[in-house]
Amino acid sequence: MHIDWASLLHVTVVAAAAALTVVLLIAFGLVGLSDRAARPVPGSDAGTTSGARPAAGTTVAVVCMLAAGLIVCYGVYRLIA
Repeated sequence: MHIDWASLLHVTVVAAAAALTVVLLIAFGLVGLSDRAARPVPGSDAGTTSGARPAAGTTVAVVCMLAAGLIVCYGVYRLIA
């Protein structure tokens, strides 16, 4: 029996990179979703909120989750095809 070590190393590196990318995209998406809540600025009046834009956080979250979903779907496609 012969093991092609170069191909095995290639598959291992690509799988690790894809897993890391998906985890980072999900994390950035969750951070984007957490930015939607208006937070009061400490040390100021109760009515003052931070300058965060909820639409920007939602957009970042949607793009990150969509990208992670596409990577997962491509991986499933490669397994089936």
